[in-house]
Amino acid sequence: MRRILNIIEMKRPLLPKQERMLQTLGENIRLARLRRDLSSEQVAERAGISRNTLIKIERGDEGVAIGMYFRVLIVLGLQDDLLLIARDDVLGRKLQDIGLTTPRRASKKPPLND
Repeated sequence: MRRILNIIEMKRPLLPKQERMLQTLGENIRLARLRRDLSSEQVAERAGISRNTLIKIERGDEGVAIGMYFRVLIVLGLQDDLLLIARDDVLGRKLQDIGLTTPRRASKKPPLND
């Protein structure tokens, strides 16, 4: 029990901007459901989750596992949208261009004797 309490205490709250981003994601999922004229019960059943979990997803609850979000996206036909995340990693490319990436490790293979 003490270990569980320690894990809960270690959780860092999201920053307000991050909370708004999750809320926007949830709202977008809700709007996609409504555009498809699907009830929350229908989506929850098809995704194999409870209606309460779907409500949390549509509110952008940070405590819902990403797998649950993914199940809902599958039901809505939006699962390929996840592939767009970090597809154009502008910051990563800039860091790579200026050489701040981790240097490559030397090979651990012994040198070849000629």
